[in-house]
Amino acid sequence: MAEENKPIMPDMDKINECLNKIRPYIQHDGGDIELMGVDENAIVYVAFRGACAGCMMAAEDFHSGIKLLLMDEVPGIRDVLLIG
Repeated sequence: MAEENKPIMPDMDKINECLNKIRPYIQHDGGDIELMGVDENAIVYVAFRGACAGCMMAAEDFHSGIKLLLMDEVPGIRDVLLIG
């Protein structure tokens, strides 16, 4: 019965495909985004690198763009968290 509550795990290739769509825009500003992993609860962890790591707009860009895009395009993702 515990198997029924287990989340459908998102496809890592689809996550990377989605990140690769937005990566050129982030890199244009001197930053990057890195997939850190996916836990057993289907929560995706990402981190900004380069110029984005210290940018005041990074959190807004993450919540209004990256997180929504990943959750919309990759089935199974329960949440996306920015770490680091």
